[in-house]
Amino acid sequence: MKVLLIVTEKLPVPPVRGGAIQTYIAGIAPQLARHHDLTILGRTDPLLPDHEVADGITFDRVPGGHFELYRQGVVSYLDGKQFDLIHIFNRPLMVSAVRQAAPNARLILSMHNDMFLPNKITAEEAKLAIADAERIVTVSDYVGRTISNLYPEAAPKLKTIYSGVDLNRYLLSTEAQRVRQELRDLHGLNGKKVILFVGRLSPKKGADILLRSLPQLADKHPDAALVMVGSRWYSDDNISDYVAYVRALAARSPIPVVTTGFVDAAEVHKWFWAGDVFVCPSQWQEPLARVHYEAMAAELPIVTTRRGGNPEVIDGQNGIVIDNPEDPASFAAAISDLLHNATKRRDFGKHGRVLAERNYGWERVIREILEVWSG
Repeated sequence: MKVLLIVTEKLPVPPVRGGAIQTYIAGIAPQLARHHDLTILGRTDPLLPDHEVADGITFDRVPGGHFELYRQGVVSYLDGKQFDLIHIFNRPLMVSAVRQAAPNARLILSMHNDMFLPNKITAEEAKLAIADAERIVTVSDYVGRTISNLYPEAAPKLKTIYSGVDLNRYLLSTEAQRVRQELRDLHGLNGKKVILFVGRLSPKKGADILLRSLPQLADKHPDAALVMVGSRWYSDDNISDYVAYVRALAARSPIPVVTTGFVDAAEVHKWFWAGDVFVCPSQWQEPLARVHYEAMAAELPIVTTRRGGNPEVIDGQNGIVIDNPEDPASFAAAISDLLHNATKRRDFGKHGRVLAERNYGWERVIREILEVWSG
């Protein structure tokens, strides 16, 4: 089949500026292209040409940044082109416009966030999108439940396909051990038990809550350190009021804090190798943060929150789920439990890797997407 993937308007593919959806598409596209004639339509970027063919995939790019501008570009792009199947990512507002521009194509919609909420889309627009989409793929049961609770007619079309991770990239190899030591030497982390945060520095990601838990760890764990990997908005290292607040908390912390700023998607896995405990302090109803898969693949025990889809990949043997995400003391208790117990850290990490190999490799994601495409 001739298949078109339509990326969101915010960030380009390949993920030269980061982004969870962009990383997802980059992970699945090479294998999908072995089965179908694949084109990826995304936004323009100074680092990328407007048109290229790489690894058997056609990449076309139209102006983005703002949804309306991007939607117009998508519609113009489709004029005169024929695709058998069009797979739209995370933009239900795009579906009806694509249906009008490509009336004969099968439409699949993938949902990575709560874009069906009333503040994101009107009921009329949502119902049109549901009617026009053949299937609606979600990254967690939580996202699917949210959609079906709002629009019961969507239920028969919903299918959860959990995301995946490059298992080889995160493997704890001899090279990984070398890089771990190199990063620890470079950042003064030798002899430290490293707590790792990877994500955007925004209130809903909860970096401030994690930082506020550190004073409660200092006396019991003087050998602890925190590494915070990420910036305000993916590749944007500008300092917002919240980032300034986070940095002020870090400066006052009794436990050393290393802040890296933006790290290229191709380098992030190295920081997972350098960590000992991974913490995802999400405060919002997170669809299901892909950092959980990365932590499991790198054999890190996880501390996460009972928010959105995050608990769906924690089985009690690979991590701890915080029921009160707004409470720094809850994080301190969970992190302390893992820092105290090296055996538990190791067992949780190894079980997480087993889960990743069994359930969360890209091969499984690709297989399930191909099944959806096959109808």
